[in-house]
Amino acid sequence: MNTTISMQSLINFLLAIVCAPLLIGVINRTKAWFAGRQGQPLFQLYYDLAKLLRKGAVYSRTTGWVFRAGPVVGLAAALVATALVPVGGSPALIRFDGDLVLFAYCFGLMRFLTVLVALDTGSSFEGMGASREVTFSALAEPAMFLALAALVRQTGSLSLSGIYAGINLDAWRTSPALLLLVIGTLVVVLLAENSRIPVDDPNTHLELTMIHEVMVLDHGGPDFGFVLYGGAVKLWAMSALITGLIVPAHFGPWSGTLVGLLCMLVIAIGVGIIESVMARLRLLRVPQLLVGGAALSAVALMITLS
Repeated sequence: MNTTISMQSLINFLLAIVCAPLLIGVINRTKAWFAGRQGQPLFQLYYDLAKLLRKGAVYSRTTGWVFRAGPVVGLAAALVATALVPVGGSPALIRFDGDLVLFAYCFGLMRFLTVLVALDTGSSFEGMGASREVTFSALAEPAMFLALAALVRQTGSLSLSGIYAGINLDAWRTSPALLLLVIGTLVVVLLAENSRIPVDDPNTHLELTMIHEVMVLDHGGPDFGFVLYGGAVKLWAMSALITGLIVPAHFGPWSGTLVGLLCMLVIAIGVGIIESVMARLRLLRVPQLLVGGAALSAVALMITLS
């Protein structure tokens, strides 16, 4: 395990901690622009987090320690996953062979705890959302693993930092189809993992269509703030995976960070555009989308084996 921590890697991680909620603001402002509205302030999530952290939490007598620990552990898992992703050509804050497996399972742990918390409330309504979450995640996780396996095969590295160090302009010249297929898969996984349209609508409160939001209805105060912030950090980490493929050139320490941040903002705008021009899919259509994403990554993997 490489324990060397560069200053640039630490700065990239701190930027992720500070700027992650900004991506949500960019998405919401993009959607507002398409709808012809003024929309929320760009830093609305920061205001919401500050307000929630000043409040107290109310717990039902039905819930136990799992309900209290879920948001905190979920946020910790999201932060660890973010520390594993390189941004702007610099290596990740934490890097070792096989760290891509830990990256995937950090999100798996985050989802597992969210489902446990929903079941801990004893609400059949939240249990319905939990069952949908588990069903869709069983299709999204193989897609992400196949995409990462294709990149491992292409670069010969088992570390995310090593993989993205091997994605350069030569890789785009020799294997553009493979990288485009992997990007397509990761876009689908990003939308599914972050409960965005067309998989889920983070702004809806319609009982029959809620997935992620229904599982966190009983949270309030700081706990709900941890859930919202953890979701923003998760969006940042998934966007960083795509950023490393879209911007393959290796820049200097500061220029690489700047280009990486700009690409993250472009991805957030892209998510906002998708949510503005597409309707949410019927629940029966979501598995087809996720299987299609897995098929893209499977084709990419077969290209590396040919």
